[in-house]
Amino acid sequence: MKLTGLKFISETREKQLNKLGVFTQEDLLRLYPRAFVDLTRTDSIFDAYHNSVILTVCEVLSVEQNGYSRRPYVKALCRQGGGVFQAIWFNQPYVAGKLSAGTEYLFYGRVQNKYGMGASMVNPTFEKCDRVRNLQGILPVYPLSGTLTQGAVRTAVRQALKNVEAVSAIPYPLQKKYALSPLGTAFRKLHMPASQEDIAAASERIAVEEYFLLVSAFKVIKGDGEIARLNNYSVTGQDVGEFIKRFPFEFTEGQKSAVREVLSDLHSPKVMNRLLQGDVGCGKTAVALTAIYMAINSGFQAAMLAPTEVLARQNAAQLQKYLPEYNVRFLSGSTAAAEKREIKAGLKSGQINVVCGTHAVIQKSVEFANLAMVVCDEQQRFGVAQRSALTEKGANCDCLVMSATPIPRTLSLVFYGDLDITTIREKPRSRQDISTSIIKNSRYPDMLKWIGEETKRGRQAYFVCPKIEGDDEGTVMSVTELHEDLQKALPTVRFGLLHGKMNDKKKEEVMSAFRNKEYDCLVSTTVIEVGIDVPDATVMVIYNADRFGLSQLHQLRGRVGRGSVKSYCFLLSDNDGEQARERLSVLKNNADGFAIAECDLKMRGGGDFMGTRQSGRILSELKNLRFPVSAVFTAKAISDDAFSGAFDTAELRRAALSKYDSLKDVILN
Repeated sequence: MKLTGLKFISETREKQLNKLGVFTQEDLLRLYPRAFVDLTRTDSIFDAYHNSVILTVCEVLSVEQNGYSRRPYVKALCRQGGGVFQAIWFNQPYVAGKLSAGTEYLFYGRVQNKYGMGASMVNPTFEKCDRVRNLQGILPVYPLSGTLTQGAVRTAVRQALKNVEAVSAIPYPLQKKYALSPLGTAFRKLHMPASQEDIAAASERIAVEEYFLLVSAFKVIKGDGEIARLNNYSVTGQDVGEFIKRFPFEFTEGQKSAVREVLSDLHSPKVMNRLLQGDVGCGKTAVALTAIYMAINSGFQAAMLAPTEVLARQNAAQLQKYLPEYNVRFLSGSTAAAEKREIKAGLKSGQINVVCGTHAVIQKSVEFANLAMVVCDEQQRFGVAQRSALTEKGANCDCLVMSATPIPRTLSLVFYGDLDITTIREKPRSRQDISTSIIKNSRYPDMLKWIGEETKRGRQAYFVCPKIEGDDEGTVMSVTELHEDLQKALPTVRFGLLHGKMNDKKKEEVMSAFRNKEYDCLVSTTVIEVGIDVPDATVMVIYNADRFGLSQLHQLRGRVGRGSVKSYCFLLSDNDGEQARERLSVLKNNADGFAIAECDLKMRGGGDFMGTRQSGRILSELKNLRFPVSAVFTAKAISDDAFSGAFDTAELRRAALSKYDSLKDVILN
């Protein structure tokens, strides 16, 4: 049903809804609330923790607008009880026309309350109290675009609930078996909840439906997509055992098991399509190098794809170190034109055995003589289409993809449903324990002084900032500002600067200088999150740690502890909120990435589990929807039942593939 069939949906509002991914009335049902406001409870801003999100009542005393600065803003001076506070909106000049002095409002948003500057709210949503006095219970808060208001979206959603009949793709006998409520009832309870129990029950029911379709889609794709082997490998277990002796350490049982599974795949009648996942520093790269050896020892070519030039160069260096008798080359966008032509010619003729590089490897102009093995490092940075673009350069290529983002096995079935999964849990004995501390602002100077002393002993440190530029709320320092501040605070320490807006050549220059100890410390964004290996780096400092997902914090922490010296991680946060304290405590007291991922899942729900990077890839439709872990278990069990042979799956297959198609842009990119 078209949006234009709804009352009050003008052409302008339709375009604004389109920007939110809403094109039909059916889409409105899946515009999930990003939060819920309980109108029966308001909080005092003066009692709220810094960074907490609250609903509060206040009177606007005055409104000030500055539209001429680089960051235009609207400020309102507000009164609550006997105190006053300031609310500020950045880059939203239209807010000035919607606020009236002497009027009482409900404000909903994040509280800033630190550094002795008093309480304030940044970019809160608001409504006049007299407009909501007649409303009761719980109001959904939706994502907005342009000049859309919460009231306009709520009205549109409620109309769609009356017009659209939500039909479940789950066979009715299975709905009864698993005691599932009607899907339409779940949508009504989610968008018009009478209680927190309504929200929880509706979220779980809708999540079961969505995950049922996704798991079923991957089941169909994987079942239909098994490819017969064309490349016959001559490498033997004895050959592989001799190659493994080249490494200066003994493989763990997890690594040995992974190697056996890869070798078994390569001697099976079907093409290998395997995910190798493991915690930070578990030795996945050594397994990948062994897989590449299996291919080139059998007379084939191999390609290794990495998301960044820094990581790709590091992988190429490892390949050249352990495979010196073979021709290994590096290829990226910054490779000189003459060298690119030489590499492409060598790959096409078969003179080059292995190429390691970035997205440049998947360009159409890159051709291979007999590509048989493809390895994708940091799988979560690539989509299915990018992986396929490389495997299609050979005849029925075997594919090994690696991920250092620990994922509980149940969610692996969703995120990587088209792959067989190998998990390495042990860490090599050489890995150092990392002491993790949560640092408040009051202890910051002492920490800097200690790090300065460590650099005199030849130690190196990372300082990680969430953003390249500061945020509109003024709560996050930019990486360049941090770099300047640290140089002033520790003038005898040599600081390097690294961030994502630098070109690949500059990034590699900075990383090489850091590895070569031309810098004592590296101030960076999260571009150093994966794969970077600097043994002398023993200190990791993470600013605004409460803004990161636990799995991402664990990844960053894994950049240290790679040498023979004890290492340290400092999590900087002044957020006193209960959830922030609990999450950071999990990281402080736990070194197992899979256990951390499980805790993250339980505390934040599946919609946020993977952080923005991953939820944006495959679960963009669910990113605002919270649900318990049981939804994934239930969805998989129902899907297994549905494909057990007792049901006609033709319609289900169409529905599942339709769901996959509706998400494929975010899945593939």
